[in-house]
Amino acid sequence: FSFLDNSAEADLWLLNSCTVKNPAEDHFRNSIKKAQEGKKKVVLAGCVPQAQPRQEYLKGLSIIGVQQIDRVVEVVEETIKGHSVRLLGQKKDNGKRLGGARLDLPKIRKNPLIEIISINTGCLNACTYCKTKHARGDLASYPIEELVDRAKQSFQEGVCEIWLTSEDTGAYGRDIGTDLPTLLWKLVEVIPEGAMLRLGMTNPPYILEHLEEMAKILNHPRVYAFLHIPVQSASDSVLMDMKREYCVADFKQVVDFLKEKVPGITIATDIICGFPGETDEDFQETIKLVELYRFPSLFINQFYPRPGTPAAKMPQVPAAVKKQRTKDLSQLFHSYTPYDHKVGERQRVLVTEESFDSNYYVAHNPFYEQVLVPKNPVLMGKMVEVNIYEAGKHFMKGQPVSDARVHTASITRPLAKGEVSGLTEEFRRAPQNGTKWKAQPSAEIPVKTRLSSWMALQLPWQQEGGGLKILSVSLALLAVLVMFYYGGMKTEL
Repeated sequence: FSFLDNSAEADLWLLNSCTVKNPAEDHFRNSIKKAQEGKKKVVLAGCVPQAQPRQEYLKGLSIIGVQQIDRVVEVVEETIKGHSVRLLGQKKDNGKRLGGARLDLPKIRKNPLIEIISINTGCLNACTYCKTKHARGDLASYPIEELVDRAKQSFQEGVCEIWLTSEDTGAYGRDIGTDLPTLLWKLVEVIPEGAMLRLGMTNPPYILEHLEEMAKILNHPRVYAFLHIPVQSASDSVLMDMKREYCVADFKQVVDFLKEKVPGITIATDIICGFPGETDEDFQETIKLVELYRFPSLFINQFYPRPGTPAAKMPQVPAAVKKQRTKDLSQLFHSYTPYDHKVGERQRVLVTEESFDSNYYVAHNPFYEQVLVPKNPVLMGKMVEVNIYEAGKHFMKGQPVSDARVHTASITRPLAKGEVSGLTEEFRRAPQNGTKWKAQPSAEIPVKTRLSSWMALQLPWQQEGGGLKILSVSLALLAVLVMFYYGGMKTEL
């Protein structure tokens, strides 16, 4: 196989999907139609086919379930032969549901400096608007030792920043007899100087009992003082209809405690506008909450009824009202600038990527606030001190301090962009038979068959005697899908 820049030249398209919102599924459906019109073989992955595999537009197409991504090579092979394969089952060990695909699978990092680690799949909630639950099911956590090992390997490959992700990080470990603080203290032990850990989304119910420990962890110098806590609505009646399992007072308790114990912490949140049954009074409560906390990071979503969810059967708020409420909340959010008071400060920042306009490098300070710095290659992957000289709505600009110490998270050279992580040195030296490939930056991964490129390899996670024949670059196919699976994982609305 080889990966192609031009999808029109490919024999097969591998399409990943998200089921959180209607537009995402519509785009997925359109991509399938485009592939079929081009007479391409198609393999589907992600939450859409997992949640609704019997949809008419999925009929006859190969599907890789969300827990079966490590078998992508087999599915691609069979699809190219003209067969339709569907692997939708759950991984289990002695009848107990596992977290999903193994953490030690090879992958291609979208950014060689950032490792994204899924700590669990599924969740404990049953939110009435959520379609993701249909695809990912109940909570299943990865063991602490596996997560720590993956973090260690990442740092050995030159990574300087780790993101923990899942549908609900706060619920971690409840199914395996442990908890999130226990995991985080173990991870903190292996974070080298100059590297940082960023926590993912956590729902209010599962963080309440750990507030003291979480405050200590978020104050650690190698952990960003940042937490994403979705509130969704500031109306208790709406939260009850959503089955969010907390009230507004619970959310405020979490935020107020962390703001007091972790000075300067960044709290990000999500809000859904126009949930079924939301009144003008309900929406005004949400407006008041945003006015009170002036969240620097706010994800505003207009409600979309997802087929098969209880919320889709509830009386809907008129589309025009939903649209207006979304507009009103957006205007409030853009009416304040959260960083003006920080102009003149000296901050420690970690530089990890290039800005969208390619004019700056992007760094983050200890509160995971975005700081734009000069585009000097020497700074990439380094922790430096800067003087803040300008502030905007979503960013600050900083000038590196000439006499400050520069920290490098690892003496190891980061992997080249597109290079596969997690490979043994023996595999890296294996002959490639002239095969060339390149990771695609979108959810469409065109694959071109090339029979002259076959080579026999025994993968480390295969059982002995499996004898699966694959290409060396087929491993890249798996790596790319792992990247999309974890890098593009959606938490909720």
